[in-house]
Amino acid sequence: MFAVMVNVHIKPEYRKEFVEAMLDDARGSVRNESACLLFNVVQDSEDENCLHLYEVYASAEAFEEHKKTPHFTRWVETTKNWLASPLEIATGVHLFPDDGVWKKQA
Repeated sequence: MFAVMVNVHIKPEYRKEFVEAMLDDARGSVRNESACLLFNVVQDSEDENCLHLYEVYASAEAFEEHKKTPHFTRWVETTKNWLASPLEIATGVHLFPDDGVWKKQA
């Protein structure tokens, strides 16, 4: 499985709108993309204007396809001026748990 970890820093005055747009993208990802197995949105415990995203895709190619979806492109366009700093993105391949145990998020 291919994992994507993103740290997002939001301008405080856009927090509410950003979170709504972020949840729309997350829901669209798990609902409309068969190869998106997991999309978690976590608020930082020390900074409410920082979100941590953890996404799991069946492959790196599936993640590339994710970036072409309507819900993702809408999110990028809608939120581009609401970021306090550039996205911090890291990717990797799961070592544990084994690929065979993954199930699609409901």
